[in-house]
Amino acid sequence: MKRRSPLLAVFLTVVIDLLGFGIVLPLLPLYGKLYDAQGSTLALLFISFSGMQFLTAPIWGRLSDRFGRRPIILVGLWGSFGSYTLFGLAPMTGAPLAVLFVSRLLAGTFGGTISTASAYIADVTSREERARGMALIGAAFGIGFTIGPAVGGLGDLISRSAPGFIAAGFSLLAVLYALKNLPEPERHREHASHTWLDLNALGAALGRQAIGALLTTGFIAVACFALLESTLSLLGKEVYDFSPFQVGLLFSYLGFWSAVNQGVVVRRLLKSVGEETLLVIGPILLAVGLLGIGVVDSLWALALLSPLPVLGFGMITPSTSSLLSRRTPPTEQGGVLGLNQSLQSLSRIIGPYAGIALFELSPPLPFYIGAGVALVPLLFVAHIRRAPPAERY
Repeated sequence: MKRRSPLLAVFLTVVIDLLGFGIVLPLLPLYGKLYDAQGSTLALLFISFSGMQFLTAPIWGRLSDRFGRRPIILVGLWGSFGSYTLFGLAPMTGAPLAVLFVSRLLAGTFGGTISTASAYIADVTSREERARGMALIGAAFGIGFTIGPAVGGLGDLISRSAPGFIAAGFSLLAVLYALKNLPEPERHREHASHTWLDLNALGAALGRQAIGALLTTGFIAVACFALLESTLSLLGKEVYDFSPFQVGLLFSYLGFWSAVNQGVVVRRLLKSVGEETLLVIGPILLAVGLLGIGVVDSLWALALLSPLPVLGFGMITPSTSSLLSRRTPPTEQGGVLGLNQSLQSLSRIIGPYAGIALFELSPPLPFYIGAGVALVPLLFVAHIRRAPPAERY
């Protein structure tokens, strides 16, 4: 029971916070175009969050190793509250695009919640349970993306400011819940590191077999999925003539499949076939789904194929996080998972920038190229499987 209680608390904290993220994400490209952001400016707006997260995620990870997981999660939640409040204020100002940029930069700066939550789960789970624990983060994403986009679309029907203020409300609710229910993990207290940003520890972790392959696998998968996230709203508007509300419903539909995948399918498959096998199935599903989205122009075909990249991505991320934590000593897990988050933030810069640029040339093009790149992690699976027993924690 003691082990389940903190997992439930961190899961619900992340779910509530990601409801706000799900509200904003599908609307961001559409709002950017509404405020005359075109081409590279729209791409910069989309990647500003990830750019700041790339710079700050390893620092938040090491700070959580030193000062505790709970304080860093709370700081991240307060930052989310402030950034979404600014997002809601943007349409009410004389320079809405500038305010949107500031809101996304702040959200990225305080975006240490997810990587620290991963380290929290690593603290309170055994080696055998860790993969299924990491899948809770994916399930939280799925729930956030099931409910959030629909709420954002409905909010947009009220006013341009409503989605941001609703997202801020969810973040504030997450803060209040975490203050009352999220304890500092006991295992972390016993093994806490006493350094701030220990580059030597991170370098030693990277020297372990399979760590580099796992980081690269996660980097590629996130880049391909971020390409999908950044262009799907534009595809819906340009090819299917979707309104913001309909775009929100599309993201909610994909979020439903993500929640089912992470909460049911992946957790069972992790137990029966293991992480390494999912690192084979996941890239194949991701590639097939991206290719299919680029090929079809029927709404029914889109509904059939669009869950595939969500399912594939949902298999890759908990598997890489679990294997990373199991190849890293407990005192270094915050830093390594923070480094993983930082690299994934870099991929969230590259993926959307490339996706929007390719979309400007031809709407199907980003999906074709993304499908090819998504298969690259298959080259690393054999190397990941060969990690020696001495590098398993």
